[in-house]
Amino acid sequence: MTEFLPNSAEEVLETIQWAVSEESPLEILGHGSKRGIGQPLQSEHTLDLSRLAGITLYEPEELVLSAKAGTPVAEIEAALREHNQELAFEPMDYGPLLGGEAGRGTLGGLLAANLSGPRRLKAGAARDHVPGVHAVSGRGEGFKSGGRVVKNVTGYDLSKGLAGSWGTLAVATDITMKVLPAAETETTLCIAGLEDAVATEAMATAMGSSAEVSGAAHLPKGWSAVSLTVRFRAAGRPCCGWKDLDLPLPIGLTF
Repeated sequence: MTEFLPNSAEEVLETIQWAVSEESPLEILGHGSKRGIGQPLQSEHTLDLSRLAGITLYEPEELVLSAKAGTPVAEIEAALREHNQELAFEPMDYGPLLGGEAGRGTLGGLLAANLSGPRRLKAGAARDHVPGVHAVSGRGEGFKSGGRVVKNVTGYDLSKGLAGSWGTLAVATDITMKVLPAAETETTLCIAGLEDAVATEAMATAMGSSAEVSGAAHLPKGWSAVSLTVRFRAAGRPCCGWKDLDLPLPIGLTF
């Protein structure tokens, strides 16, 4: 197996054009944090975008950030925190979930997997926050879609098609993200012991209230409250301290 490690968008283009001419499939990855999802790929070669990294533009006052596809999401979130801004769709980190390291996910992988967190209910997923992208198609053609600000976006919104395609349609090389101010305060409220119908009513009431509820979830009977308590405490968040293993479990509301 050959591992290609391009340092620029031009080298990505050349590599894909070579693969097309040889009719040889490529496995596309950044740091491989989501490699364990789905069926193993049957490919002779790997296109590793980890060297294609770095923030290329960040204008906090314009709420826009552009970065190369191999840029770690953790690096982007750190830059945003300095200006009290965030990726509003709360992209999750698959690393610990799949037995890997935390903070290994990349911006390209974020778009390819269309990541989001609990706030998707309110803010949408990655696809809703990408006004522009540079990419190379599976035919070995470089293209640009959209722009750096919404008012400059014209033509087909191809970034929407790339979101969730897992690298099967094109390889993104540079991605522009819309960012938003972070909330001044945030809290998570957990309520234990609710039956399904009561939990549903409680969540509906909260979502319809004047509170800015960004996410709501109910864990049905059968989930381990003890393990969930440990996870909340490990994350440094307050928890209700449930004691019974198989009670109907809580609703969680994030404000």
